Amino acid sequence: MLLQSADTTTGLSDIAPADQAVSTLTNMANGFFEALPKLGIALVIFVVFWLIGKGIRSVIHRVTPGPKDSNIGIVLGRLAYTGVLLIGVFIAIAVIFPAVTAGTLISGLGIGGIAIGFAFQDIFQNLLAGILLLLREPFRSGDEITSGEYTGTVESIETRATFIRTYDGKRVIIPNSKIYTEPVTVITAYDMVRSEYDVGIGYGDDIERAKGIIMETMNGIEGVLEDPAPDVLTWTLGESSVNLRVRWWTDARRSNVVKLRDEVLRKLNDTLAGAGVDLPFPTQVILFHDQTEQTDGDRTKQREGWPAGDHPPKPRAQRADVATE
Repeated sequence: MLLQSADTTTGLSDIAPADQAVSTLTNMANGFFEALPKLGIALVIFVVFWLIGKGIRSVIHRVTPGPKDSNIGIVLGRLAYTGVLLIGVFIAIAVIFPAVTAGTLISGLGIGGIAIGFAFQDIFQNLLAGILLLLREPFRSGDEITSGEYTGTVESIETRATFIRTYDGKRVIIPNSKIYTEPVTVITAYDMVRSEYDVGIGYGDDIERAKGIIMETMNGIEGVLEDPAPDVLTWTLGESSVNLRVRWWTDARRSNVVKLRDEVLRKLNDTLAGAGVDLPFPTQVILFHDQTEQTDGDRTKQREGWPAGDHPPKPRAQRADVATE
């Protein structure tokens, strides 16, 4: 009889955990099915606010000044869309979890916001810089800019980064925080840009004549603007040439600038050479002196590094006090 009682106790201990697990799963399933209506309502609320946000964004795009895709319209539309979407999320959470109040959400966001701010500092910095770039518009899509070591055409300005296409056909993604805090050259900010090049002529050439030939050539090149007019300045006196700086204005687009630079340099070279103007290149003269040679020459008539005076020392081979080998 005692043995049978022990067996019964063992069986109950084996069945109890299984019953507990089944009970737990049952409660979870019941809770899930009870929460289904709330989940459905929350989903509907989220979709409604999502549609409202899209509608408000579309309205803002239409009513803002300028084209539909203007920067200020994009920024205001995104901000309104994000704000409406967040409100929908908060209401959906409150429907699913009735115990969660607005105060609870705000306090939770306050504590969590600090942690999120530290974790996503760079992202928020780029986001803020992107919003400021879109609002202030220092440049627009289609402008040609230089940022750091990259030069190209702006494809798009987004809230996180700016996309540019370099002149060799590469896409470069530059974080907005870098563009906003570092110098950026907007090449096409104005309708025209100035190019320049130094042309060297010989010291024996007539400077004014060379300037006249250059100006006549520049005025005959299509694409070089007449206002402002090109000019030529005597710039430096080089080691082997007098350098004239030629300056001219063209359309700001790089394709036009490069094309005209090629034509200007080619025609200047042909015209100056055809007119007999010397286009010298650097030359260097090296003099070698062997002080042991008797034919070294008269040092009183030489200037290349010999001691000064009327009685310089004689070459080594001509000195009596030096024994010859």
